[in-house]
Amino acid sequence: MRMNVAATRTLALGFVAAMLAGAAIAETAAPEDVGLSSKRLERIGELVDRHIEAGDIAGAVTLVARDGRIVHLEAHGLMDIESARPMQEDALFRIASMSKPVGAVAILMLVEEGKVRLSDPVSRFIPSYRDMKVAVPVERRGGFGGPPGQAPRPEFYTVPAERDVTVLDLLTHTSGVMSGQISNAEGQAASSRRHELGVAWTELLGQVPLEFQPGSRWAYSALAGFDVLSRIVEVASGQTFDAFLRERVFGPLGMRDTTFWPTSAQRERLASSYVARDGQLVPRPNPDSMSGERYFSAAGGLMTTAEDYARFAMMLANDGELDGVRILSPRSVEMMRSIFVPDTVPGRQPGEAFGLGVRVIENPAERRTWLSEGSFGWSGAYGTHFWVSPRERLVAILLAQTSVRALRDDFETAVMQAVAD
Repeated sequence: MRMNVAATRTLALGFVAAMLAGAAIAETAAPEDVGLSSKRLERIGELVDRHIEAGDIAGAVTLVARDGRIVHLEAHGLMDIESARPMQEDALFRIASMSKPVGAVAILMLVEEGKVRLSDPVSRFIPSYRDMKVAVPVERRGGFGGPPGQAPRPEFYTVPAERDVTVLDLLTHTSGVMSGQISNAEGQAASSRRHELGVAWTELLGQVPLEFQPGSRWAYSALAGFDVLSRIVEVASGQTFDAFLRERVFGPLGMRDTTFWPTSAQRERLASSYVARDGQLVPRPNPDSMSGERYFSAAGGLMTTAEDYARFAMMLANDGELDGVRILSPRSVEMMRSIFVPDTVPGRQPGEAFGLGVRVIENPAERRTWLSEGSFGWSGAYGTHFWVSPRERLVAILLAQTSVRALRDDFETAVMQAVAD
C-alpha cells in the first residue's frame, strides 16, 4: 500500500490531533516552494513500491525536508505481514545504528560544557580502560582450526597499547574496542550481560584486548564503541543515558515518540522486523536485542518515527538549532560533519570519510553517489537510512525493517534527482 502525500497531504486533522497530544509538528511546504520537483519526488514512492513488489521489504516510510520544511512524507506497504496491517506515517521503527549520531550529539553537548574532551582517555571515566592490551593474531599452518561445526576461534597473543583509547577514537571507530574477529569473540561474555548491567557492561571490556592499536585504522565497532560513549555520558552527566536524552535532546526537540522501550500504545505502532530467507521475509529473531527497560544503547537501541527523527536531523541541518531551541553550537555541528578519518585511512572506502558518529561524503564521484560533497549521516542494520546535505539544505530519511543496500543507494538518487534549483 502506498499513500502519496508529498504535495497534497491533508494536514488539518493531523494538526488537531497532534496539538491535542502535545506533539511537535514540523512545518510543511509544497516541493516547488523550496526548489524541489513534485513530479520527480513521485519516483521515491515508485522505487519503494518496486522493492515491496519484489519481496525485498514489507513496507517503509520515507521523508524529505528542505529548509526545515517537510515536502514529502509517504507510507508504503505493510507494517506487519501476518496481520496485513498497512504501513502508517507515524509507525515506529527500530533504527539500530542510526542511534549512533544521537549518542555523538550527547557527547558533543558535554564537550561544550567542558565535562568531556575529545582527547580524553576513556580511562578518565572508566578506570578499567587503563593499560589496555592489543591482540596480535597467530595463524597456524593449515588455518585456525577449531571444533567441527563451529567457527574457528582465533589464536593471538597481546602487546601493550601504544596509547590510551580516547573519546575521539570511539566516535570515529578507530578505537579497536570490539572491532573485529578477536575482540568481538573475547568481548562476547561481557556483551551478553548488557540487559542485566545496562551500558555499565562496557566496564568489563577493560580486560578484553583491542583489535588493533588505537587510531591505526578504521573498523566499525557495531556494539561496544558507542555503548562505551553512552556510559561516558552517564558518568560525566550524573544521569542515566535515557534520562539525559529525554531531558536534553528529545524533550527540547519535541521528539515525543523516540524511546529505548516503547509504551504499550507505542508498541501498537511498531513495525515488524524481517530478514530475507530462501526468497521469503521471515520475522527477525529477537528484534529487541539492542533495546530494553534497563539497557539504553547509543550503539543501536532507539525506536522512533520518521517525523521525530526528522526533527533531530533538521536540527543538525540548521547548525544545531530548531524552532528556537539550540541543542548544539554551529561550531559543534561543523566539527561533527568534519573529516576526522579520510578515505585514505585503512578500512574506509573511496570517497567516503568519517566524522564524529557519521559518515561524510568526501568525493561523490569516487563514492559513486548522487549525494553532494559534505553530506553526512548513517544507516541502521534493520533497513534505516538518513543523511543531511548542508549544500542542498536537505534532510532525507528512509525507514524500513529489512536491510537492502540497493534500496538505500537508489533512495539517495531518487531524492537528489528531485532537487530542481
